[in-house]
Amino acid sequence: MNKKEPLIRLAKRENMNKNMVWLIRVAAFIFAIIIGGLIFFAADANPISAYATMIAGSLGKKSGIRQVVKTAIPLLGTAIALAPCFKMKYWNIGAEGQITMGAVGATLFALKLPKILPSAPLLILMGLSAIIFGAFWAVIPAFFKAKWGTNETLFTLMLNYIAIGIVGWLQGGPWEGKPGSQIIPNFDKKAVLPKIFGVHIGWIFVLLLVVFIYIYLNKTKHGYEVAVLGESENTARYAGMNVGKVTMRTAALSGAISGFVGYMIASGANQTLYAGVAGGVGFTAITVCWLAQLNPFVMILISVLLAILSKGASTLQTELAVPASISDIITGIILLSMLGCEFFINYKMIFRKSNKKEAE
Repeated sequence: MNKKEPLIRLAKRENMNKNMVWLIRVAAFIFAIIIGGLIFFAADANPISAYATMIAGSLGKKSGIRQVVKTAIPLLGTAIALAPCFKMKYWNIGAEGQITMGAVGATLFALKLPKILPSAPLLILMGLSAIIFGAFWAVIPAFFKAKWGTNETLFTLMLNYIAIGIVGWLQGGPWEGKPGSQIIPNFDKKAVLPKIFGVHIGWIFVLLLVVFIYIYLNKTKHGYEVAVLGESENTARYAGMNVGKVTMRTAALSGAISGFVGYMIASGANQTLYAGVAGGVGFTAITVCWLAQLNPFVMILISVLLAILSKGASTLQTELAVPASISDIITGIILLSMLGCEFFINYKMIFRKSNKKEAE
């Protein structure tokens, strides 16, 4: 007796037309906006006014634009950091901890050397320290993965909480400012990144990183090895690649960039260190990576969009008295819709055809 065919089954799409791909993405965005409008309406807010307020609050003033750029910097930098690992299908969920450890590395010199070094060499030393700290934190799970085949997803995730715990200890211990405050002192002016157009210089750094990662992944031997390993580990071994070495090298690069992001947050945005320095950026950047399909230039647009939504959410709360939770829901719906549409781009649903004649 033949097994009954399932009602719905999935099949991989092959070479969907690019116009159709973008049509699906635009439709998903419009769908999210409509659903968001219904939520605003349910919260007794005019949807049109709410969306207009979000846009005006983000892009209507210079201060809003600066805040958008400031928010987009770490998001874009972390997404860039994760791209090589994800292309290799090494699931680095530890950017949050790598950012935190990078900030620790920068703070180490920011607190100890302002009276000894001038600003330029101090900032360079802080950046290098952040890169080393972030890379080291990322190599730990990569080494265990290469040596013993451990699960990098769980390993990198758990290291996030250890990094946050280390900063918590530093806040109430060696680096505590006023006794009992549980607060690390603000950085000296020498240890603060300079500003260009009202925003710290980190926005230039991340744009340079976009170009660097694009070239690295698409034009270099290392990038080719990452791509081959991502397609098939067996193929990579057959081609003579040292899989463990490639894995650790790629993880180190990812951690180094994440650590540098921690440096930009600590020295540029916050001008101090605290346990929540990463602010969830390490997790949100995963979404940016997937929405951009690991394309660094598309990551710029998505990071800016999320930054606009974030800034617009705070404006809604102050001007229309819309709860911040509503704004978070709207942002979540937009992200979920944009991620969900990728399913329909990559897969199609095949329904079982009705058959009047039953198998004997």
